[in-house]
Amino acid sequence: MKGNIVRRSILDGITVTVLGLVLISIVVDPTTEQLMNLKFNSFLFLALMVFGAMLSHLLNSIFGIKTLGQNLFEPDYEKAKAEAKPIYRTFWGWHFIVTLIVLFVVGLSKTQFSIIELLDEDGFEGAKRLFAGIFNPNWGVLPAAVLNIIETIFMAFLATMLAIPFAFILSFMAAKNIMRGPVSFGVYLFIRTFLNVTRSVEALVWAIIFSVWVGIGPFAGMLALMIHSIASLTKQYSEMVETVYEGPIEGVQSCGANKLQTIWFAIVPQVILPYISFTVYRWDINVRMATIIGLVGGGGIGTMLIKYQGQAMWPEVGTIIVVIAAVVWIMDQASAYIREALK
Repeated sequence: MKGNIVRRSILDGITVTVLGLVLISIVVDPTTEQLMNLKFNSFLFLALMVFGAMLSHLLNSIFGIKTLGQNLFEPDYEKAKAEAKPIYRTFWGWHFIVTLIVLFVVGLSKTQFSIIELLDEDGFEGAKRLFAGIFNPNWGVLPAAVLNIIETIFMAFLATMLAIPFAFILSFMAAKNIMRGPVSFGVYLFIRTFLNVTRSVEALVWAIIFSVWVGIGPFAGMLALMIHSIASLTKQYSEMVETVYEGPIEGVQSCGANKLQTIWFAIVPQVILPYISFTVYRWDINVRMATIIGLVGGGGIGTMLIKYQGQAMWPEVGTIIVVIAAVVWIMDQASAYIREALK
């Protein structure tokens, strides 16, 4: 119950903060220098968060008015007792609608969305020239494109294979149902935090780091994909470990099995097929990502693509796009068939 109240307060605090900051920006129209004032803006953010949380408590607990946070995190038995009303006749409904509209309008403003520029005649003519080149591929670069896409596929394959043993071991250390002791739980929190930080850094950024570290080329791209794959696979693997049936675990433990034996004989047999399915899907993802990281020196077909794109050689770009699309489609189909067979 307390957890629901905390989550409710945080969500309502965030929505009030967003609405408050937008309102202040409209009224004050701050300068760039004021927007860059981190100290003041941090204080303002925290103040609005606290105000939003207090307002949430006041509305829900004192006046009985259900906010968006209360509606989302309210226990099921409370929802069952509540009278069913259309969303437009509830406070939380308008809370949601107003927040969504404000975020949409701010998004339009911040992205400088413009139908006029999209339909501008000069820009449209430029796009026509670009597509005319892309849809008339220069097949003379096809052999080089095939060689580069093969390099891309093997970058993704090796990155996935090297990530598997690390992710396999770490997955059990990142599963809450395995790491239950005081020390074990500390290790669990550390690994989870480290993996979340690692995964939050995109493979593109890792490719830039490794391009400086080991030099531009496929090795840098492979390392970037490997690091990102370890973090992503560990998360997926550990979530599967946390959903295993307790029966086999209790059975082997009743026979005197230690923790390692329990994992090997009771947990691994339950998760091995999902592990393989996740791994195949990860290889599919890595093939797609390998194309992108080539744009920053990660090797493979992406490096070739950025070379011709930079010179506005659109027929050559068209050939490369055809090769990439064909390989991605084949990999997607193969991955889907393999994962279906493993179910």
